[in-house]
Amino acid sequence: MSATTVTPAITSFSADDLARHLPELGALLRACVHDGASVGFVMPYGVDDSEDFWRAKVLPSLSAGGLMLFVAREGDAIAGTVQLDYDTMPNQRHRAEVRKLLVHPAFRRRGIARALMTELERHAQRLERSLLTLDTRTGDHAEPLYASLGYRSAGTIPGYARAPHDTERFDATTIMYKAL
Repeated sequence: MSATTVTPAITSFSADDLARHLPELGALLRACVHDGASVGFVMPYGVDDSEDFWRAKVLPSLSAGGLMLFVAREGDAIAGTVQLDYDTMPNQRHRAEVRKLLVHPAFRRRGIARALMTELERHAQRLERSLLTLDTRTGDHAEPLYASLGYRSAGTIPGYARAPHDTERFDATTIMYKAL
């Protein structure tokens, strides 16, 4: 596939949508982890692990109404996702967290991550969230993307998470934020 910028179709998935598309979402997550994405998982990482994540970690928050799941499609294929977690404490109702920006390796370098983040930010503003936070593996490909979208680094935490393919190595994470 070429590295062409496209305008993917982005929709907000409901809990029912997630349940209907569980195998596709599981395949997306698994492909990203196998490609080295540091999104919380280490190898070996199978299909059941991927679907369990969506079922146990995302579906309950989505059902409860404290999380939005945005899905980018190219044709019938799910090309990427990102989550907006706005289930915050009363003194934090002005902020939300960006979680698990995923773009399938076959669909990268097409503007999908940027389009997902733009849609997420639009909905965060609609929810009257004026501050977004996220963390990303220090030096990862996503870090410059976030910076280009206006996210600023608050700092790094060394040894934050195990590397997906080398469980003896601990990678640093960069905490980033953006005022909307």
